[in-house]
Amino acid sequence: MVVKRRKSYKETFREYLEKGVKLERWQKVGVLFLVVVIAGFMGWLYEFVFYFFDGGMTEWYMQGGNLLPWINIYAIGAILIVVTTYKLRRWPWMVFLVSVLVTGALELVGGWLVYTIGDGTRYWDYNTEILNFGNIGGFVCLRSVLVFGVSALFLMYLVVPFCVWLAQRMSKRAFLTLAVGLFAVVMADEVVNLTLKNLDLPTAMDFYRSLGLKYK
Repeated sequence: MVVKRRKSYKETFREYLEKGVKLERWQKVGVLFLVVVIAGFMGWLYEFVFYFFDGGMTEWYMQGGNLLPWINIYAIGAILIVVTTYKLRRWPWMVFLVSVLVTGALELVGGWLVYTIGDGTRYWDYNTEILNFGNIGGFVCLRSVLVFGVSALFLMYLVVPFCVWLAQRMSKRAFLTLAVGLFAVVMADEVVNLTLKNLDLPTAMDFYRSLGLKYK
């Protein structure tokens, strides 16, 4: 019986960068699921730290509308970045530039739609934040898209190749259990909180406020 040698991370990364790694469909799905989970968490962490400084470094503010530390728009942005920059991954400057444009468009269009359809509702407002140079209507600013551009480099040159390496390294059952399991948990959290909000019932935000945490 021939035992297939498992590639090292270095080998996988080189192949990913130079010609792309051939994955089976279940591996691709699993990688995208992990990207959704990781990006949503990293977005939450970024906001958690940023608003500490934005608030004058006096207290921490809870972020997102879920029970778990995960924010959906960062997951959406990450998937858009992967789709639009995967074939450009050999040129980091192109990945950065395209990611700045894609995330800027996502913020501008998404923020404007929520504001318009929701009769003035805002999920973010750069008008009230520090370092808001290049601000357009409070929906997008230069600081935000530059941060997202740098984050895209982290995503495309660390997170994605690491997830690809896991997909090749682990058995199908183990990898899908990890990826689908984590994805299902954050999706369940998202659905439950949206349902509670639409029914005017206490949500995760109400729970955290009851613990004395503040939102900004």
